[in-house]
Amino acid sequence: MSDSPFSALVKARRSVRRYDTRPVSDEDIIAIAEAARLAPSADNVQPWRFIVVRDSAVRERLIKEAFSGINAHSRRLAGAPVFIVICAEKTIMHAAARIAQGMSYPQIDCGIAGEHLVLAAAERGLGTCWIGLFNRRKTRKLLGIPPRVELISLIALGYPEDSLEVRPKGRKLLASILWLDGWARPFAGAGAQDGMEK
Repeated sequence: MSDSPFSALVKARRSVRRYDTRPVSDEDIIAIAEAARLAPSADNVQPWRFIVVRDSAVRERLIKEAFSGINAHSRRLAGAPVFIVICAEKTIMHAAARIAQGMSYPQIDCGIAGEHLVLAAAERGLGTCWIGLFNRRKTRKLLGIPPRVELISLIALGYPEDSLEVRPKGRKLLASILWLDGWARPFAGAGAQDGMEK
Protein backbone atom coordinates (compact mmCIF):
# COMPACT_ATOMS: atom_id res chain seq x y z
CA MET A 1 0.00 0.00 0.00
CA SER A 2 1.46 3.36 -0.99
CA ASP A 3 1.94 6.22 1.46
CA SER A 4 -0.23 9.31 1.44
CA PRO A 5 1.67 12.50 0.46
CA PHE A 6 1.75 13.50 4.14
CA SER A 7 3.08 10.12 5.32
CA ALA A 8 5.74 10.20 2.61
CA LEU A 9 6.75 13.72 3.69
CA VAL A 10 7.02 12.75 7.36
CA LYS A 11 9.13 9.70 6.50
CA ALA A 12 11.40 11.68 4.18
CA ARG A 13 12.13 14.63 6.49
CA ARG A 14 15.49 14.41 8.22
CA SER A 15 17.73 16.68 10.22
CA VAL A 16 20.19 18.18 7.73
CA ARG A 17 23.61 19.27 8.95
CA ARG A 18 25.41 19.93 5.65
CA TYR A 19 24.09 22.51 3.18
CA ASP A 20 25.07 23.67 -0.27
CA THR A 21 25.53 27.32 -1.20
CA ARG A 22 22.20 27.92 -2.98
CA PRO A 23 20.28 30.83 -1.45
CA VAL A 24 16.80 30.35 0.00
CA SER A 25 14.25 32.57 -1.71
CA ASP A 26 11.90 35.01 0.00
CA GLU A 27 9.03 33.02 -1.52
CA ASP A 28 10.17 29.83 0.22
CA ILE A 29 10.73 31.56 3.56
CA ILE A 30 7.32 33.23 3.46
CA ALA A 31 5.62 29.94 2.51
CA ILE A 32 7.15 27.98 5.38
CA ALA A 33 6.48 30.83 7.83
CA GLU A 34 2.85 30.82 6.69
CA ALA A 35 2.64 27.10 7.51
CA ALA A 36 3.99 27.86 10.99
CA ARG A 37 1.54 30.76 11.41
CA LEU A 38 -1.38 28.39 10.88
CA ALA A 39 -0.38 26.12 13.78
CA PRO A 40 -2.72 25.72 16.77
CA SER A 41 -1.89 27.29 20.13
CA ALA A 42 -3.31 27.34 23.65
CA ASP A 43 -6.33 29.67 23.76
CA ASN A 44 -5.30 30.79 20.24
CA VAL A 45 -2.69 33.15 21.72
CA GLN A 46 -0.23 32.47 18.85
CA PRO A 47 2.85 33.40 20.88
CA TRP A 48 5.41 32.58 18.18
CA ARG A 49 7.63 35.17 16.56
CA PHE A 50 10.23 34.30 13.91
CA ILE A 51 13.45 36.14 13.12
CA VAL A 52 15.04 35.17 9.80
CA VAL A 53 18.81 35.56 9.83
CA ARG A 54 20.11 35.60 6.26
CA ASP A 55 22.36 38.65 5.87
CA SER A 56 25.91 37.29 5.69
CA ALA A 57 27.32 39.68 8.30
CA VAL A 58 24.52 39.05 10.81
CA ARG A 59 24.68 35.33 10.11
CA GLU A 60 28.44 35.22 10.75
CA ARG A 61 28.00 37.10 14.02
CA LEU A 62 25.20 34.74 15.05
CA ILE A 63 27.40 31.71 14.37
CA LYS A 64 30.27 33.25 16.35
CA GLU A 65 28.12 34.34 19.30
CA ALA A 66 25.51 31.58 19.52
CA PHE A 67 27.84 28.63 18.92
CA SER A 68 30.61 29.62 21.32
CA GLY A 69 32.00 27.93 24.43
CA ILE A 70 30.01 24.90 25.56
CA ASN A 71 27.72 25.44 22.56
CA ALA A 72 30.53 24.94 20.01
CA HIS A 73 29.11 21.54 18.99
CA SER A 74 26.34 23.36 17.11
CA ARG A 75 28.96 25.07 14.93
CA ARG A 76 28.75 22.08 12.57
CA LEU A 77 25.57 23.75 11.27
CA ALA A 78 27.44 26.93 10.31
CA GLY A 79 27.07 26.14 6.62
CA ALA A 80 23.33 26.79 6.65
CA PRO A 81 22.55 29.89 4.58
CA VAL A 82 19.58 30.81 6.82
CA PHE A 83 18.77 30.51 10.50
CA ILE A 84 15.27 30.99 11.82
CA VAL A 85 15.08 32.08 15.45
CA ILE A 86 11.87 30.97 17.16
CA CYS A 87 10.73 33.19 20.01
CA ALA A 88 7.59 33.37 22.15
CA GLU A 89 5.79 36.44 23.45
CA LYS A 90 4.96 35.77 27.10
CA THR A 91 1.43 36.50 28.35
CA ILE A 92 -0.29 36.56 31.74
CA MET A 93 -2.14 33.37 30.77
CA HIS A 94 1.15 31.62 30.07
CA ALA A 95 2.62 32.79 33.38
CA ALA A 96 -0.45 31.55 35.27
CA ALA A 97 -0.29 28.15 33.54
CA ARG A 98 3.38 27.78 34.43
CA ILE A 99 2.63 28.52 38.11
CA ALA A 100 -0.53 26.38 38.29
CA GLN A 101 0.62 23.41 36.23
CA GLY A 102 4.37 23.77 35.89
CA MET A 103 3.95 23.75 32.12
CA SER A 104 5.29 26.12 29.48
CA TYR A 105 2.55 26.57 26.89
CA PRO A 106 4.68 28.94 24.77
CA GLN A 107 7.29 26.19 24.37
CA ILE A 108 4.62 23.67 23.37
CA ASP A 109 2.94 26.13 21.00
CA CYS A 110 6.25 27.09 19.38
CA GLY A 111 7.16 23.42 19.08
CA ILE A 112 3.99 22.79 17.10
CA ALA A 113 4.62 25.84 14.90
CA GLY A 114 8.23 24.80 14.40
CA GLU A 115 7.20 21.33 13.26
CA HIS A 116 4.78 22.89 10.76
CA LEU A 117 7.74 24.98 9.57
CA VAL A 118 10.19 22.09 9.08
CA LEU A 119 7.61 19.93 7.29
CA ALA A 120 6.71 22.81 4.95
CA ALA A 121 10.43 23.29 4.28
CA ALA A 122 10.84 19.58 3.46
CA GLU A 123 7.89 19.76 1.08
CA ARG A 124 9.75 22.50 -0.84
CA GLY A 125 12.99 20.48 -1.01
CA LEU A 126 14.69 22.39 1.81
CA GLY A 127 16.56 20.84 4.71
CA THR A 128 16.28 21.90 8.35
CA CYS A 129 17.77 21.09 11.72
CA TRP A 130 16.44 22.11 15.12
CA ILE A 131 19.11 23.66 17.33
CA GLY A 132 18.62 23.72 21.08
CA LEU A 133 22.28 24.06 22.05
CA PHE A 134 23.22 27.72 21.60
CA ASN A 135 24.07 30.77 23.71
CA ARG A 136 20.69 32.39 24.33
CA ARG A 137 22.07 35.45 26.13
CA LYS A 138 24.40 36.39 23.26
CA THR A 139 21.76 35.60 20.63
CA ARG A 140 19.24 37.79 22.47
CA LYS A 141 21.68 40.67 22.62
CA LEU A 142 22.78 40.34 18.99
CA LEU A 143 19.23 40.32 17.61
CA GLY A 144 17.75 42.84 20.05
CA ILE A 145 15.20 40.41 21.50
CA PRO A 146 13.44 42.09 24.45
CA PRO A 147 13.44 40.52 27.96
CA ARG A 148 9.69 39.79 27.87
CA VAL A 149 10.24 37.40 24.94
CA GLU A 150 11.31 33.79 25.50
CA LEU A 151 13.99 32.52 23.13
CA ILE A 152 12.90 28.98 22.18
CA SER A 153 15.22 27.57 19.51
CA LEU A 154 17.05 28.07 16.24
CA ILE A 155 16.33 26.21 13.03
CA ALA A 156 19.01 25.88 10.35
CA LEU A 157 17.53 26.12 6.86
CA GLY A 158 18.90 25.52 3.37
CA TYR A 159 19.26 23.06 0.53
CA PRO A 160 20.87 19.77 1.56
CA GLU A 161 24.35 19.17 0.23
CA ASP A 162 24.17 16.94 -2.85
CA SER A 163 26.46 14.35 -1.29
CA LEU A 164 24.22 14.02 1.75
CA GLU A 165 23.85 10.37 2.61
CA VAL A 166 20.27 9.41 3.46
CA ARG A 167 20.33 7.13 6.49
CA PRO A 168 17.48 5.27 8.15
CA LYS A 169 15.89 7.23 10.98
CA GLY A 170 16.43 4.52 13.59
CA ARG A 171 13.13 5.00 15.38
CA LYS A 172 11.77 2.93 18.26
CA LEU A 173 9.25 0.25 17.38
CA LEU A 174 5.65 1.47 17.42
CA ALA A 175 4.60 -1.35 19.75
CA SER A 176 7.10 -0.07 22.33
CA ILE A 177 5.57 3.42 22.50
CA LEU A 178 1.84 3.00 21.72
CA TRP A 179 -0.31 1.54 24.49
CA LEU A 180 -4.04 1.24 25.16
CA ASP A 181 -5.92 2.22 28.32
CA GLY A 182 -2.88 2.21 30.60
CA TRP A 183 0.89 2.17 30.86
CA ALA A 184 2.61 -0.61 28.88
CA ARG A 185 -0.68 -2.26 27.90
CA PRO A 186 -0.30 -3.47 24.29
CA PHE A 187 -2.24 -1.80 21.53
CA ALA A 188 -3.37 -4.63 19.24
CA GLY A 189 -1.95 -4.28 15.75
CA ALA A 190 0.80 -1.81 16.66
CA GLY A 191 3.43 -4.47 16.04
CA ALA A 192 2.30 -4.80 12.42
CA GLN A 193 3.94 -1.42 11.67
CA ASP A 194 7.28 -2.31 13.23
CA GLY A 195 8.85 -3.74 10.10
CA MET A 196 8.13 -0.62 8.06
CA GLU A 197 10.63 1.83 9.57
CA LYS A 198 14.01 0.80 10.92
